[in-house]
Order: sequence, then structure tokens, then C-alpha cells
Amino acid sequence: MADRFFTDKTLSLGEFILDGSEAHHMGTVRRFVAGDAVVIFNGDGGEYLAQIVAISKRQIVLQLLNRTEPMREVPYPIIIGSALPKADRLDFMLEKLVEVGATRFVPLITARSIANPKSEKIEKWRREVIEASKQCGRNVLMDIDNPMSLAEFLNLTPTHLRFILHTNLKSSSGTLANQDPKGVAFAVGPEGGFTETEVASATAASWQTLSFGPRILRIETAAITAASWAARGQ
Repeated sequence: MADRFFTDKTLSLGEFILDGSEAHHMGTVRRFVAGDAVVIFNGDGGEYLAQIVAISKRQIVLQLLNRTEPMREVPYPIIIGSALPKADRLDFMLEKLVEVGATRFVPLITARSIANPKSEKIEKWRREVIEASKQCGRNVLMDIDNPMSLAEFLNLTPTHLRFILHTNLKSSSGTLANQDPKGVAFAVGPEGGFTETEVASATAASWQTLSFGPRILRIETAAITAASWAARGQ
């Protein structure tokens, strides 16, 4: 696979001018030259094979040669609503959620949240989604919502299967085994887990409880495991 670069502009066959940070990365950091082949995508599901025509300090002239739509997406929504882990563990979580196929990430505010989500960080998280998509080959970007409370999230996700992950369970009420999901949503708690009141609110809203076993998983481990489980076989 040729090196991949992102643009937020509309793409079509023919000449295209790439500018901004991606042009700097292509020409100055990676030192591509005229004649080299690259792939350009903008998140609409397709990707364009392109040839570099000319390079200047501020922009790169490309010829977009053909458009393809490789099948790299899970064919149903995978929504992860999660309390935030600390520092670089969140960066790791977002990267891996993109890689395994999650389609939407919702930062949750819960009773025991330690790292509270801030709206101004969303653009940074979206840039991380773009970088992860460049690496893994996805052409549809994982959506990132504004931070919301658990109560809002429980009422916002009308998917086929909905699970709240909980550490204090003798058994789970839900399973993905032998099911053909049309969409899956997971609520992932903070360090210390959801409170019993929060779990009761979820079950009252027809969410199923789910445990990944007797060991306590970190937030990012639970979120990535849930998304991987939902995307199994894809």
C-alpha cells in the first residue's frame, strides 16, 4: 500500500492541490519527489491513487488517477461510550479503536470519573483518529461526539445490542454469541467501575450487563476488547 495522506477537501479525478500540514509532511518530512505515488483520502469511504506532479514549500500538485472503495469497514455501527483514561492511555485507546473498526466514540462523564473530558480537546482527538486511519487503511473516520453524561448516552444509542460493562457481576445478562448484530453499543466505566445506581439506570433503559471475566481491566483495555469483540470476523 502506498503512503496515505488525508485532506478535508472534496476529491475528484484530475489535478488536486494538497496544502497545509499534510503537504509539509509529504514534501519536507517524508521527502517525496515528483513522480512518486501516494494515496489520498478524505473520509468519504474512498481513496485515490495519486502521482506527485510538482512540490513547492507550501503546496504539492497531485494528479488523482483513480478512485477505489476497498472494503475495510465493519458493516454495522460499533459505538463506544467510555470514561476517559489518563494521559497517553487515551491516545492509545483511540488509535486501537480506529484499528479494530469502532465507528463512534463518546466521552462519558460518570459518577466516578477521574479524567473529565473537555470539549476543547475534541479536535486533538479527531487528528489522532486521522493519523490512525492513515496507518490502518480506513477511509471512513471514526466519529467523536462531544462529552456527555452516562444518562444522556443511555438514551442516545438506539442500536440493536447495548451493553454496560461492569466489574461487579457474578454473571452477564447479555452476550454477542450466535447473534447477528445490526449495531452494537458499549458503555465503559471509569477506574472503580460504574456505581450500582448507574448500572440500575442502564438496565432500566433496556441495556444488558456484560463482564469480561474475573480480572479488572483498565478502561482502555475494556473499550478495545469490547470493540474487537463486536467486530469479530470482519
